[in-house]
Amino acid sequence: MEKIVIHRPGGFNRLQFETFPDPLPGENQVVVQTKSIGVNYADCVVRMGYYASAKKYIGWPITPGFEFSGVVSVVGKNVGDLAAGTRVFGVSRFDSYASHVVVPRSQLYFLPEHISFEEAAGFPVIYLTAYYALYMLVHIFPGSTILIHSAAGGVGSALLQLAQLGDWRTIGVVGSSHKVEEAKELGADWVIDKSKENLWQMVEKYAPQGLDAVLDGNGVTTLREGYTHLRPTGKLISYGYHAMFARENSILNHLKLIYSYLRTPRFHPIDLHNNNRSLASFNLSFLFDRGDLLEIAMRSLYSWFTEGKIRMPKVTVYPFREVSRAHRDLQSGKTVGKLVLNL
Repeated sequence: MEKIVIHRPGGFNRLQFETFPDPLPGENQVVVQTKSIGVNYADCVVRMGYYASAKKYIGWPITPGFEFSGVVSVVGKNVGDLAAGTRVFGVSRFDSYASHVVVPRSQLYFLPEHISFEEAAGFPVIYLTAYYALYMLVHIFPGSTILIHSAAGGVGSALLQLAQLGDWRTIGVVGSSHKVEEAKELGADWVIDKSKENLWQMVEKYAPQGLDAVLDGNGVTTLREGYTHLRPTGKLISYGYHAMFARENSILNHLKLIYSYLRTPRFHPIDLHNNNRSLASFNLSFLFDRGDLLEIAMRSLYSWFTEGKIRMPKVTVYPFREVSRAHRDLQSGKTVGKLVLNL
């Protein structure tokens, strides 16, 4: 088997291809020969050496990747419902950037013929993130108005579609004009192009009473204003800190990171109490021991996905050996939808 290994943190050149013996499954495990692999911004942060769960559970060297699709290669003891050649997709805590992946049976899902390997590989992370934020972490009442940053990106695309199912009004924020139509097609009621419009003036126009929820994967650049624009009972939901990291340059800028960290707002519990506002945050890579939550979320998501109630956003495919280009493009902030690697 071949997989991508990172031996120490750094730029795109740290993504090295290495060969290993083919893996064997343990009890209740399955070996999948991968066809497509999802690429997420978290993978870039893993490569940089700043992803907390990667340092806690793996260390160096590490193979990044949280999601994949392919066909069953070998099944372990006690796995009776899968056979070699069965189309599947699934999730892993790292190790997906490989030609073969070993995971527990509980982290695999049957892949219908009408859904492509590319779509399936890019599905789990963005939709599990969106589902947990909207349906598990907090309660958002029907008719609420929610602000979604990076609305044409992977998680933003999933948030827009799940918000439609939840009967919420959505304000999508995009960073450039070529992303506006994509956000509209995905269901945004209003779209703010912050490259041409004043973001917070437009928010006040569309939500004069304030926002019921803000979904923020940026961090330092938008958290404070997002909190300020909440109405009483509003919720600021933070799931990433992309703005802390360099875009065009693969070299780590430690001074920028330190400066961004120091500028990241802190919210005092007494202020939250007096303002009737809430702050919630999460990182799904720390929740792999909560199989019950994964089962609940995927039961709904799998049904909606296979029935066509939700769909993948635009999927851009890269050859497996062009993983560095995929990381570079994703970090640039110019991509739309989801990126996947094909073997």
